[in-house]
Amino acid sequence: MLPHPPLLVAIQDPPSRRSVLPTFTGFMSFAPPPPGRPRVAIYVSRTLNQHLSCSTVFYDCSEMLSVDVFSPEGLFGSPHRSLRVTLVYLLRTNCPPYHSILPERIFSFLFYPHLVLGHFNLHHSLADPWHYISEREFIISTRYFDAAFDVPYHLLNTPGIYTRFPFDTISRPYILDLAIVNTALSPLVS
Repeated sequence: MLPHPPLLVAIQDPPSRRSVLPTFTGFMSFAPPPPGRPRVAIYVSRTLNQHLSCSTVFYDCSEMLSVDVFSPEGLFGSPHRSLRVTLVYLLRTNCPPYHSILPERIFSFLFYPHLVLGHFNLHHSLADPWHYISEREFIISTRYFDAAFDVPYHLLNTPGIYTRFPFDTISRPYILDLAIVNTALSPLVS
């Protein structure tokens, strides 16, 4: 048993049947509304929802979802009363901009803490310094990293620590899942 059970669980490409997510005791699930199968889901602990107010932010796509958490007393011992957790699952496309969501939609300036999680489907030397990255891939991924750093957001991942492990023995592990925080949240997490 975990010492502290999770309060939020973010899942990319969740299992679903007829666009209905599985249920788990003690959690409420949130996913983008149909049509189509949800590409992201966030499960919120009922315990968290009893003590704090939670609301969802839906976007016009099935690859992005946010949950806002509110506390009148402040969060993390800070004066911030709000926290936004955004989950993204970038799908590759064959035409520009080569991913399903533009970086400006993901990284916006917020005065309160914001955590962006997701399967970004990007390779960049800041996250994976030992991986060979083609010039095309670097140009595409730099758009997202530049958009994040301009707002400003910071990469929470430890560079070089893999997040995806292939099932076969031929492919190498990758860093595709990223955690990125804005400046309001960065001093409160490690």
